Amino acid sequence: MGFLEVLYIVVPIALAYSAPLIIAALGGIFSERSGVVNIALEGLMVMGAFSGIVSALTLSKMGLGAASPWLAMLIAIVIGAVFSLFLAIPAILFRADQTVLGVAINMLAVGLAIFLVRAFYGKGQTDSIPNRISKENVPFLSDIPVLKMFFANVYYTSYIAIALAFVAWYVIFKTPFGLRLRSVGEHPMAADTMGINVTKMRFIGVMISGGFGGLAGAVYATSISLNFSVTTILGQGFLAIAAMIFGKWNPLGAMGAALFFGFAQAISIIGQQLPLLDQIPQVYLLIAPYLLTILALAGVVGRADAPKAVGVPYIKGKR
Repeated sequence: MGFLEVLYIVVPIALAYSAPLIIAALGGIFSERSGVVNIALEGLMVMGAFSGIVSALTLSKMGLGAASPWLAMLIAIVIGAVFSLFLAIPAILFRADQTVLGVAINMLAVGLAIFLVRAFYGKGQTDSIPNRISKENVPFLSDIPVLKMFFANVYYTSYIAIALAFVAWYVIFKTPFGLRLRSVGEHPMAADTMGINVTKMRFIGVMISGGFGGLAGAVYATSISLNFSVTTILGQGFLAIAAMIFGKWNPLGAMGAALFFGFAQAISIIGQQLPLLDQIPQVYLLIAPYLLTILALAGVVGRADAPKAVGVPYIKGKR
């Protein structure tokens, strides 16, 4: 098997696993750019995966067919945004510790989702969805040698995730809304003095983060896992946080980091089918993405400048 043949196998899988990481990392950026630490991305992805699968199953029974997973993603965005209020209200209005809140939300999401799965289906996991996000070949581009690794047998959600990264970059760095969002994350007192509603902007940032987290979970569930159980979302939210930090709170940087982590996940999944890697015990391949995450963060975290006021509660007139 030649090098190109290996890439033809690995790259589409890497793009598939990168998509949820990119989307969740973008959510984290919106929250932390507003000044609210969001380590609850894992829990938001859990709720997105749960609501995405349950919605897709329900919509399929209603006869919506291939449209059901796409509509389920929209529902997951709403559920994620609403669920993020468990972080926004205590953190922004009552100045609760944001890190502790994130840990609690992660645990709450898993417990609540599994409780509801047992209540709805009488077992520890849902049924598999009959209609999934399918792999597609992009016309013309999928027939071009070398380039076809990016356009053949790929989920459209991968392209959506990449497009969202560019949109998020434009919104955060090139629009008045993005300037206000960054200002409340860098110096909320100065933003307040200029007439910007810090509380409102932080609520918006966290709820956008929740929507992205819900979408990320739904993308993973409807394209990769196809059902929901306690192990459906297992570490992807934390990888997204790592991508956000590795990307220095920049949407395009986070996208690059997520693609790197997605590539590592692809290697861990199909490594034993590839030359040279087939002799490595599978357990080492499975821990590779997390080991690479640690190494990546160890190399950049000291030089990555977070928003100055991230994690610092703010109430008008107080600091």
